[in-house]
Amino acid sequence: MKHCLIYVTAASRESALEMAKTLVQQHLVACANIIDRATSVYWWDGRLCEETEALLLLKTRSDLKSAVIVRIQELHSYSCPCITAFDIDDGNPAFLDWISSQTIQAR
Repeated sequence: MKHCLIYVTAASRESALEMAKTLVQQHLVACANIIDRATSVYWWDGRLCEETEALLLLKTRSDLKSAVIVRIQELHSYSCPCITAFDIDDGNPAFLDWISSQTIQAR
């Protein structure tokens, strides 16, 4: 079974935590890590922006990637949220098996 890591930025720790809890409760992801107070610098609407955001790292099965992305878009406060996915090529086999077991009941 293949797995992936999904990277998301959120407006706040609270927003990231809400998304994380929903995605884990729905078994769409096995685990979510939140890294609070990241500084993001980017162009938006023709101006240079600097914001404090929370980073959300999600571990799931590759076959659930599209469903997770759609669900994040439904939950997210941004009109164009940063959502990127990276394949997990290798890792601790026991941990990867755990990801699979935790997401088997995805709804």
